[in-house]
Amino acid sequence: MTAEPPPLPIPLDEQLCFSLYTATIAINRAYKPVLDRLGITYPQFLVLQALREQPDRTIGQIAERLSLESSTITPLIKRLEAAGLVSRSRDPKDERQVRVRLTDLGSVRWQETGCLGPLILARSGMDAAEVRALNDRLHALNAALALPPGDNAG
Repeated sequence: MTAEPPPLPIPLDEQLCFSLYTATIAINRAYKPVLDRLGITYPQFLVLQALREQPDRTIGQIAERLSLESSTITPLIKRLEAAGLVSRSRDPKDERQVRVRLTDLGSVRWQETGCLGPLILARSGMDAAEVRALNDRLHALNAALALPPGDNAG
């Protein structure tokens, strides 16, 4: 009995993971001039966005919302606090929890970013419906990949 040869490597440009990776880099590069002008990084922008969605969150809630570890979020929060964009305080009901809120300056800075979505629409050549459909497919992909192996068969 002969073993089957291993499958040929798939070229990078045909791998979904590489396409998503390079698209993320391209989006970050498109956002960079706006964020640089405001003195914030893309991860800091995401924290501000999470706080605009829900103005009073714990570090753990922010980490969960952004699919990151709390240990990654904490330094971002500290830099945002040093810049005067957020405030941190211990939760009086549970001293282990650190609550984070946008400051007035943080709200202004977030508003100054505007919605970065039109930038992507303009640069991509896609219309809003196409971007929404792509985003919906990516949400479905993320949800499927988050399931334990075998749970999404069927």
